[in-house]
Amino acid sequence: MNTIQPHFSPGDQMVDRDLFRSAMASVGAAVHIVTTDGAAGRAGFAATAICSVSDTPPTLLVCLNRSSSVYQAFKENGVLTVNTLTPSHTVLSGLFGGKTPMEERFAAARWLKGETGAPVLADAAVSFDCIIDTRVPSGTHDVLFCRVVMVREGQTDDVLAYHQRRYHRLGQPSLLEG
Repeated sequence: MNTIQPHFSPGDQMVDRDLFRSAMASVGAAVHIVTTDGAAGRAGFAATAICSVSDTPPTLLVCLNRSSSVYQAFKENGVLTVNTLTPSHTVLSGLFGGKTPMEERFAAARWLKGETGAPVLADAAVSFDCIIDTRVPSGTHDVLFCRVVMVREGQTDDVLAYHQRRYHRLGQPSLLEG
């Protein structure tokens, strides 16, 4: 077996930050609003850095910037809901992705209460209500490993995606179907 030896020392920056960000714009991803509620208050942010980790136990990975205004609420509450957006949520995504006051963000949609107490978007494509199980610092972010305690599926097959710094609709017929 061949072993690849790194040509750098730990701590060296490998790729220019702007080049990395530009390259990541080429990676399309579903758009989500991640929410929390509890003793530290209600908060939420828009995200694409989310993925499945395991189905046994059902676990998601969520990346959260430690300098974010919502960081402390998520850390203290220890719960969250990942709400996958539909194309009708483009404006809502912008509200949760910017500097809009928290009260205005939540006023722009209808919310239900999940098993954990975190807000569940009533018309999301799908929502995953979770308990934050493990937090791992990496660079500027914490990687949150979240145990899924409830799933609520919506009534649509269309999902909002972000690619090349623009919104797109997923859910059209597959290009591979005859």
